[in-house]
Amino acid sequence: MTIINQTHLSHRGIFAYTPIMQQKQSAWAWQWEHLADDNQWLFEEWIQPNTWETFRGKHVLDCGCGGGQHVSFVAPYAATVTGVDLNALASAAERTQNLKNVSLIEHDIATMDLGRQFDVGYSIGVLHHTDNPDISFRNVAKHVRPGGRVIVWVYSREGNWLNERVLEPIKSVFIRWLPRWAVMALALAITAILYLPIYTVYLLPLTFLPFYAYFQNWRRLSYQRNVLNVFDKLNAPQTWFISRERVTSWFPSDQFTDVHISPYKGVSWRASGTKRTCAAP
Repeated sequence: MTIINQTHLSHRGIFAYTPIMQQKQSAWAWQWEHLADDNQWLFEEWIQPNTWETFRGKHVLDCGCGGGQHVSFVAPYAATVTGVDLNALASAAERTQNLKNVSLIEHDIATMDLGRQFDVGYSIGVLHHTDNPDISFRNVAKHVRPGGRVIVWVYSREGNWLNERVLEPIKSVFIRWLPRWAVMALALAITAILYLPIYTVYLLPLTFLPFYAYFQNWRRLSYQRNVLNVFDKLNAPQTWFISRERVTSWFPSDQFTDVHISPYKGVSWRASGTKRTCAAP
């Protein structure tokens, strides 16, 4: 595993530094120092219809690699994996230290210029937390070669009205000012409370209930992983909820082929496409 930061780019000279647009956010470093996502099946579902074979023998770019969990999932299949993150590179370095085909770069995915293109570029659960998801997506796609695959997973505007209209305002006036340990305590309490309806009312075929499909996953995940679900939503300095129309605009037909956009558990979009090797007629 090789670490490349803003002051030491690469002895090969293939990475170029450009000014960072988004400010560092210590909340993310704290999150990935204390929590981790080790559920490979969840990553598999987020990237569908792509599979592990999508990465086999490829040069892969992870945009917003956080604590390096997804990098560690992909590395056994890929020729190389390059992880880019602005806030949690130390955690990613610790997790991937024994993976020889991994390089890590400290940078903002919206403004990075790595001086090369990759076979596959993905950003899972990150674009909706950037200052401008549209700009960030375009820069991710710019780093994928013609004929390469771009894969993203983002929170949807559809199905997230409680998070967007209730949780986010509460965060902005109250939760954002709390110390991280207090946010963690709140996440632990909320997670425990949610288990009561999830294992009673939500076992009934009442599909009209909010987050009905989403809570199906809770029953497949450990308590600690569900704490991460809650903490991530409380901890994120900012969150955009992306409409299907907006996701579709990221994959215009003159630039992408084999485009797949589908909802996941009623609260997110998984989207992917292959960059055209030439302009569409």
